[in-house]
Amino acid sequence: MRQNPERRTALTDAAITVLAREGARGLTYRAVDVEADVPPGTTSNYFRNRDQLLGEVGVRVHERLSAPADVMANPQAETPSHDRVGVLLGELMGRLTAHREPYLALLELRLEATRRPDLAAELTKTIREGIDLSVDWHVAAGMPGGRAEVLLMYLALTGLTVERLTLPEVLADVTDEDVIRTIVDRVLPS
Repeated sequence: MRQNPERRTALTDAAITVLAREGARGLTYRAVDVEADVPPGTTSNYFRNRDQLLGEVGVRVHERLSAPADVMANPQAETPSHDRVGVLLGELMGRLTAHREPYLALLELRLEATRRPDLAAELTKTIREGIDLSVDWHVAAGMPGGRAEVLLMYLALTGLTVERLTLPEVLADVTDEDVIRTIVDRVLPS
């Protein structure tokens, strides 16, 4: 297997694009090679099988959707408050809707994981780590609420994101800001 990290990341990013556009059935080595504009056979030199490619796509999706490093590095940079939680959720929603491909690829990965136990295990680990990181950050920042509240906000925002990216007209009469404000007001203790 090849070890050029930059090429591997470029192939994984190309796989995210293919997965978001074509779905799991369209994710082939050849499709990734074409999307990445590399010679035929390049992807197969970096990923021993499709399961490895799917697993690494899951990790890369979460890297691309993560909060900026400066926010994560300094949880106490801002005064903790309901309003701050709302701003952070709004920023997350903005990242998710502005950069649709990674989240759509994640939805495809979730569906594929229902048929592939190894992928389900990897994706479960990655998502659980992401939730734990969010909870730890939230607590370290001194934000109101704890693990249960962060989990509820995660679940609510996940539903909102699915609607916005797949069937946006379902919630055409409400804004993300209004939904996020309601989530924060209802979930976090006063």
